[in-house]
Amino acid sequence: MDARAEPFATVDRGVAERLGLGARELAAFRDEPAQMASGTVGKDGFLRLGFERRGPRTILAELDRRIPGMAQRALYPEQALPDLAWVFMITTTGCLLQGDRLALEIALGAGARAHVTTQSATKIHAMDANYAVQTQRISLDDGAYLELMPEPLIPHRRARFLGDTRLCVAPTATVLYAEILQPGRKHHHPDECFGATLLSLATSAMRPDRRLLFTEKLVIEPGRYDLRRTGVMDGFDVFGNVVLLTTTDVADRVDARLGAELDASAGLAYGACRLPNDAGLIFKVLGRETGPVKAKIRELWAVVREEATGTTLSAPFFWR
Repeated sequence: MDARAEPFATVDRGVAERLGLGARELAAFRDEPAQMASGTVGKDGFLRLGFERRGPRTILAELDRRIPGMAQRALYPEQALPDLAWVFMITTTGCLLQGDRLALEIALGAGARAHVTTQSATKIHAMDANYAVQTQRISLDDGAYLELMPEPLIPHRRARFLGDTRLCVAPTATVLYAEILQPGRKHHHPDECFGATLLSLATSAMRPDRRLLFTEKLVIEPGRYDLRRTGVMDGFDVFGNVVLLTTTDVADRVDARLGAELDASAGLAYGACRLPNDAGLIFKVLGRETGPVKAKIRELWAVVREEATGTTLSAPFFWR
């Protein structure tokens, strides 16, 4: 997949549909649901968040949405970083269904700083027709700082999902993007653990001059390939993938503070490596349960906050 095929930060609400039609791994799932057709009203959600630096604060200067996409007003809960705007994204349907086409755009102006997350985990329901697509287009101008840390993705049995995230980051900007993939509702039913039909997850980044920095794509088909193999998930269930795009000096300092470990007794494995083109770091975590994976990602988050902003991460809020 060529990351340059679609521009960044365009209010183009057909991107998700075109991506689904162009993905070869979804070719077997073109049938329409017997209920609402794919991409109809309520199934083609759009959310655009535009942040700007205004005086001592970052404000949510632009909000454009179409159901089921929504967002709360910006909050400023951190005393150590009072200019950091926190925004919670909301999906009014509470889940992803077959035929959904959702698009998210986040743009940060020069010097803006924001933390964007979701109100809860994103559940992908079982499907007997079609598939769901979610696109994310993220752009940061010079000196901007973004923490994009949604709650975990939970695919149910027979889920079919394509996620496509593209980041356009100025050389002096920093973005920390974390995604956590659970195996399904493994405590709900034996067939839920790795019971999804297809998960296609792509992440790529470029500079404003359209120079490609890196691209990564995971295609997960549990019915065709055994995820319990050594070198894949083995005895682990939860996968955390964290991308840090930042300046070389910040990446060097963060990298020096990170380790790598395989702790079978604790059910946790993690490690980091450098991204190509001096783009930053990628950090991966495997765990048996979600809690330890989130805790390890929070440790990385604290290191990035200190090295990129010079401030200490606040204690967890009651909702986190």
